Amino acid sequence: MIELLVVRHGESQADLEDRHEGRADFELTPLGERQAGLAAAWIAKRYRPHEIIASPLRRAARTAEAIAQECRLTVAYDAELMEWDNGLLAGMKREEARLRYPLPIGGRQPHDVFAETESEIQFRARAEAFLSRLLFAHQHQSDLHRICLVTHDGMINMLFHSLLNLPFRTEMSLATGDTGIHLFRIDGSRKRIVFMNAQEHLRG
Repeated sequence: MIELLVVRHGESQADLEDRHEGRADFELTPLGERQAGLAAAWIAKRYRPHEIIASPLRRAARTAEAIAQECRLTVAYDAELMEWDNGLLAGMKREEARLRYPLPIGGRQPHDVFAETESEIQFRARAEAFLSRLLFAHQHQSDLHRICLVTHDGMINMLFHSLLNLPFRTEMSLATGDTGIHLFRIDGSRKRIVFMNAQEHLRG
């Protein structure tokens, strides 16, 4: 049986500056560092993982490192867990982006690579491929093996859609706050959502 403990990074500097983040590599804010520390302590006490895999972008990497330190583990970095590749929008203030790269008439389509971005189809395929490789590697796991994935809001949604085999075009999305934590359990063909977007560590 496998458990996926999926964690979003803490608050980053881009959040404060109202910038498109995506592949822009911003640091955590002081609050984000504190959030990461609180999440790490909560995870170590309640849902200690056996391994940690993280996006190499600094905001996720730093959050993963806090968890690893608390749980006495090392972090494996996987570029497939990086956020949506937002091309020319990365790091740009949202107001400026609206002026320089207005959306096409009819909005962005699933195949669009508008502004040199990754298309929605490519993004979903990346999540599907990552999840397929991960589950295949642990398909014969008899004892509980908990894997902590530290990543980003967009990728968390794509992993959620992939895990539940939701259709590509769906109105369902998964809300994840700063250091929000989800737990999914996979036992053969059975998949269970244990909890979603836990943030009680921030209240304590």
